[in-house]
Amino acid sequence: MPTVKVRNLKNKEVGEVTLSDAVFGVDYNEGLVHAAIKNFLANRRQGTSATKTRGDVSGSGRKLWKQKGTGRARIASLRSPLWKGGGNVHGPQPRDWSYSLPKNEARSSSVCP
Repeated sequence: MPTVKVRNLKNKEVGEVTLSDAVFGVDYNEGLVHAAIKNFLANRRQGTSATKTRGDVSGSGRKLWKQKGTGRARIASLRSPLWKGGGNVHGPQPRDWSYSLPKNEARSSSVCP
């Protein structure tokens, strides 16, 4: 059993405390601690960033000019991503970043006794 010296505010040794082997006698598992920290930070993420797609942008759905005969490029809607004021193609959408550690990792005494 590991022991730790107890000191007072003036840094004088006052006594010793024995620590439990179940908590402090375990080998350090760097990969498991890394996985636990990544899980904690991922669960903290808000995930509310979003951009408007062509269906979310305000504006008419009318065809601006006929398909043939104008000499201009064909176009369906002013809200196409190619046009100013149009929607975004592959922008961020709200999502849930949280996940849970596997049961055996979460039970491991290196992270949670």
